[in-house]
Amino acid sequence: MDKKTVLLLIFSVAILLVMLWFVGIDQVISALKMANPLIIVLAIATQVFTYFLYTLRWQILNNLTEMDVSIKELLPMVLVGLAVNNITPSGRGGGEPVRAYVLAKRKNYQFEETFATVVADRALDTFPFVVLAAITIAAMALYFDFDLWLLIVMVVAVIVIVVVLIVLIYMCINPGFGQRVEGWIIGLVRRFYKKNSEELESKIHDGIFGFQDTMKLLISNKKVMSYTIPLSFVIWLFEILRVYLVFLAFGANVSLITIGEVFIVASLVGMIPLLPGGLGAIDGIMIVFYSAAGISASVSAAATVVERLISFWMATIIGLLILPYYGSSAMDKISSSSSSEELEKNLEEDLDDK
Repeated sequence: MDKKTVLLLIFSVAILLVMLWFVGIDQVISALKMANPLIIVLAIATQVFTYFLYTLRWQILNNLTEMDVSIKELLPMVLVGLAVNNITPSGRGGGEPVRAYVLAKRKNYQFEETFATVVADRALDTFPFVVLAAITIAAMALYFDFDLWLLIVMVVAVIVIVVVLIVLIYMCINPGFGQRVEGWIIGLVRRFYKKNSEELESKIHDGIFGFQDTMKLLISNKKVMSYTIPLSFVIWLFEILRVYLVFLAFGANVSLITIGEVFIVASLVGMIPLLPGGLGAIDGIMIVFYSAAGISASVSAAATVVERLISFWMATIIGLLILPYYGSSAMDKISSSSSSEELEKNLEEDLDDK
């Protein structure tokens, strides 16, 4: 973990501590003491089961491309990916090239193929999120009283996600558009990377071609529609259920719909690549909106702290503990990268060297 990431994590935690100070540390501690531990354990079990569902979806995609990998092998990779997502300020995208790299290295697959299944997995996760976010924004605009600028920011964020998703899919089904994207990338390479540009251009061409080939196979397969999309909606429902259980543990009288609305908005904010895993920003949004929904500020803050311990810190700690198992090369590449784009480039270069 580089110094920049450590400083961002410290800054993010400091933001959360300031929020808790304004709420009242004593009141938050009192609220924590009254939490039902059995329901907290159930929330943790729900999160663990969600990890299994994440892994199952990725396994289905890998099997469709004839990469036969067991859930037992994929689950640690998923946790490593989640951990890297949480420690890199990259719009929750830093962990995707890492798990693609680990799978390619451990099972001797092409990085382009493993990365394509990871991108497809991310796209499948994004699709239900976009649907839920659109419904949530419409509902919150009607029932919550917040500034117009915040509504505009949320709408723009959803539009950007949709556009990126459409571009990726269209690039895979339209070879001509894929060639234009390739030409644009190579144009940037020639402008900023003069040394050995021909070799890098060849790698870009092979990478995009392999990515398109694998993505076309996934998109054209009916199992993707019939299995993975419903599974993606189920995963998001379990994410919302986990938050609901945490608030239930504090005796908060709040509907599952309200929980879901605030969670979706907080997740949307967390995708903005400013702080690692949206730490600080997500916590603040959750505290503010749950308080606006009628839950006391102390309970909102206490429940948010517990929820983030389960959803953010548990995956981060477990994933970082697993990471050394995959060798020092992955750790060195992560430490030397400051963005998901640079991380992807470093990991792919490491595979090419081998």
